[in-house]
Amino acid sequence: MIISGKPTAVLTNTTKGLYCPAGDFYLDPRGSVKRALVTHAHSDHARPGHDIYLCSDPCLPLLRLRLGGKAKMESLPFGERRRIGDACVSFHPAGHILGSAQIKVEVSGKSYVVSGDYKPDKDGTCEEFELVKCHGFVSECTFGLPVYRWKKEEEVFTQINHWWASNAEEGRPSIVFAYSLGKAQRVLSGLDTSNGPILMHPAAHSFLEPYRKAGISLPEAAKVDQAKTGEYAQAIIVAPPAVEESGWTRAFKGCRKSLASGWMTIRGQRRRQNLDRGFVLSDHADWNGLVGVISATEADEVLLTHGNGDALARYLCEKGIRAKVLEKPSGPQEEKEP
Repeated sequence: MIISGKPTAVLTNTTKGLYCPAGDFYLDPRGSVKRALVTHAHSDHARPGHDIYLCSDPCLPLLRLRLGGKAKMESLPFGERRRIGDACVSFHPAGHILGSAQIKVEVSGKSYVVSGDYKPDKDGTCEEFELVKCHGFVSECTFGLPVYRWKKEEEVFTQINHWWASNAEEGRPSIVFAYSLGKAQRVLSGLDTSNGPILMHPAAHSFLEPYRKAGISLPEAAKVDQAKTGEYAQAIIVAPPAVEESGWTRAFKGCRKSLASGWMTIRGQRRRQNLDRGFVLSDHADWNGLVGVISATEADEVLLTHGNGDALARYLCEKGIRAKVLEKPSGPQEEKEP
C-alpha cells in the first residue's frame, strides 16, 4: 500500500515524487535525487539534475538527446528484472512513445506498477502496450472522462491527408502542430508522400534518427529552420505547439494550421487556439482504455494521477475497484522543484 511517510510501504508519496524505501530510488522524480527510474523521455517525467538515471533500452538514446551526455544513465531491456537494494524492478512497454515503460516494483512479495503515461491502442511508432498484473497500479488519467474516446489512427491519418491535399490544391502550406517527441513521429508515419513534400521543425526532426535506428519506418522529412515567402505551397509541416504564435510559423504565408491532440475532442479548444482544424490523435489512453487496463491489472489498489482523477475514481469505486486520486504532498521542498 502507498502511504506517505511509512517506510514499510512498497512506495511512499513524497514532495519529490514516488519513492521506494527498500531500494532507495524515486520514480519520475521532481527536484534532484540520487537515483531516478524514468518511465519515458518526455520532459515532465525525465527531468535534469539527478545523479543516476535508469530507463528502458529504447528510451536511452532519447533520454541522452533530451538531457545531454554528461548525466550518468543506465538502461534495462524490457522484462529484465534488476535488484536494487531490497527491491526488484523491471520495465514493461507502455505504448505511449518509443521506449516508454511501466515500471514494476516488487518488495517482499508485493508488486506495484507505476504506469507513467500509457496507451493500449495500436501505434506503429512504439512498442505495444503490455498488461502487467499487480497488487497496486498507479495510473495516469489525463483523459479520464467518458467524452474522450479515440477513433482508429488510420481514420485520423486519412483526415489529415485529405486536409493536406485540399490545402495543396489551393496553394497553401499545411501545418500540423504535434509534440516534438512521440506525436510528431506518429503523425509523420501516417502522411501520404504523394501529396507533396514533408517538412519538420528542427525540434521534432532531431528525434528522427533514434526512431529509425530503433527500426521504425518513417517517410523522409526535411528539416526546415525558416520558411521563405512563396515556398512550400504544397508542403505539410510538422512542428511543436510551442511555435504556433511565433514568427517561425507566420513566415509560412497563407498556411492552414491544425493540432493533433486528444484535446481536440472538445471543439471549443480548437476555436480558442485559432486553428483551422483539430485532429483527435492522442498518445494516452482514452476513457475505455483507462477502464479496460485498470480492470485487467486486477490490482487491489489503484491510484490515479496526472488528470481527471475524481470522475474516474468514482466510476471505478462503483465497479468495486478500490481507487483514489494520488494527491501531491505539500511541503517546503515543493517551492524549489521545477
